[in-house]
Amino acid sequence: MQTSLSIAEKLRISGLRPTRQRVALAKLLFSEGDRHICAESLHADALAQKVPVSLATVYNTLNQFKFAGLLREVAIEGDRSYYDTNTSNHFHFYNEDEGRLTDIAPGDLVISGLPKVPAGKTIDRIDVIVRLKKIL
Repeated sequence: MQTSLSIAEKLRISGLRPTRQRVALAKLLFSEGDRHICAESLHADALAQKVPVSLATVYNTLNQFKFAGLLREVAIEGDRSYYDTNTSNHFHFYNEDEGRLTDIAPGDLVISGLPKVPAGKTIDRIDVIVRLKKIL
């Protein structure tokens, strides 16, 4: 999100009504620079900041932000997703021991040898998650 606009203006430009809860959650999400967060962590952050919001509202808001292009969803497991405030095309490490997602530095991973794209289609993006775990 651009820093020169208010959170409410950014939400409006993205097609979202700036409700009190959306503005509060957006401030938590976007005030610390790029971050990866799951719904449960954002909910805990909101409660710690005295933002009265249910976990269901957090999930709904994250999905609304995703569809508005404000967040990128990174699915780790069938039931585990993180939301990335960096919506550019980039790749991730997932630390399985810590349950933590981090960015891979640009240029550290090169994709080559992609298959031919079916007629009438184009590649939107490529998702790569490199899973890490401790050496036993």
